[in-house]
Amino acid sequence: MTIYVGNLSYRATEADLRAVFADYGEVKRVVLPTDRETGRMRGFAFVEMNEDAQEDAAITELDGAEWMGRQLRVNKAKPREDDRRGSWAKKQDF
Repeated sequence: MTIYVGNLSYRATEADLRAVFADYGEVKRVVLPTDRETGRMRGFAFVEMNEDAQEDAAITELDGAEWMGRQLRVNKAKPREDDRRGSWAKKQDF
């Protein structure tokens, strides 16, 4: 499972997130997506931990918590829809 962490401060770093989630278990991976054009962080992250029970505990404790002046949104990440044609192509009859 992967955890989605939303409404992050733009100052948050991978090390910051690792430190927060380490309270709930071993962090396997942290991804902080950035904007392609500006290189600026997009305000959300994905965190993977070693055990589902640890991820569940982190979600329960951190969802709605205030961190770096922001109220976090923490939940299970939804699978990415991989439609690279965009919404215009969906409306067309091909």
